[in-house]
Amino acid sequence: MVDPDPIVARLLCSGEPSIRWLTLRGVFGLTARDPAVAAAAAAVPGSDRVQCLLSERVADGTLPFHPYNAKWRGAHWVLVALAELGYPAGDESLVPLREQALDWVLSHEYERRHMGRVRGRDLPTLHASIEGNLVWSLLRLGLADERVDRLVARLLRAQWPDGGWNCDRRASGRVSSFGESLVPLRALNVYARTTGDSDAREGALRASELFLRRRLFRRRTDGSVIDRAFLELHFPCYWHYDILFALTVLAESELIDDPRCAEALDTLEAKRLSGGGFPAEAKFYRVSSAHPGGGSSLVSWGPTSRRSSNDWVSCAALTALTAAGRSRPGVAT
Repeated sequence: MVDPDPIVARLLCSGEPSIRWLTLRGVFGLTARDPAVAAAAAAVPGSDRVQCLLSERVADGTLPFHPYNAKWRGAHWVLVALAELGYPAGDESLVPLREQALDWVLSHEYERRHMGRVRGRDLPTLHASIEGNLVWSLLRLGLADERVDRLVARLLRAQWPDGGWNCDRRASGRVSSFGESLVPLRALNVYARTTGDSDAREGALRASELFLRRRLFRRRTDGSVIDRAFLELHFPCYWHYDILFALTVLAESELIDDPRCAEALDTLEAKRLSGGGFPAEAKFYRVSSAHPGGGSSLVSWGPTSRRSSNDWVSCAALTALTAAGRSRPGVAT
């Protein structure tokens, strides 16, 4: 390994094993077999952050909240967070959380409340980020079974002609939702890579075009910015959309070298701070131990300030820029 630049060196020395793991995997491109990667991964379950995320489990291993509506502390969201953190695959103690999340998303209640049709149009509606996050996290955590296949089939059935998804029954039917479509793209990509499923791979490629045709943040009609919040950096995004999350998913899909990513990459590079890191400019959570709901989190994900470096955002940004060939870990830029 070459001598890293100062920000990368700091990330490699982080007290958070997940930060070390993310840096080694994403910035240096090391595999899970590398001793340093394996050591960082082995330390993740015992980290203070992971222990806090799992601290509300009761005797049977479940969490005493709705798996999804208890944002961001229900079983669904804890599984997603653990997958983001590089939690090692195959931990059977997480099975109760899996069962909570799957029981709900495959229930008749879910189908009745969250699946339908666009009014007056022959188009399905689906909160596809829910299925997408669950498929992605269970595959990453080594907890997938045949029920994940059912969720993937549901995603493919509900995919719109433009490649995305939408949950709004009053939608025009012309354009899918960015917020509902990025996570399913991520899920279909990892499912296709895990199983070799060609339908999932085709679905992922179709979904990628929804974003690439719009250069990740611009309207096709007049080139204007779709939403200024898309240009702000966040971590975690949960199900929300921003250009860094989009670049992360496109890098995972090996599509970040598409020239239509260039402007988003330029925008990201322009946000780099003088010390080499990147800021979390806004957040989608609030730290609170009160009853979950309304976006309460037991943990903070670092500083939120346009002037302060955030290690989680820095890891994601450097990983995306490295994948795009714009950053080298041994050279300060």
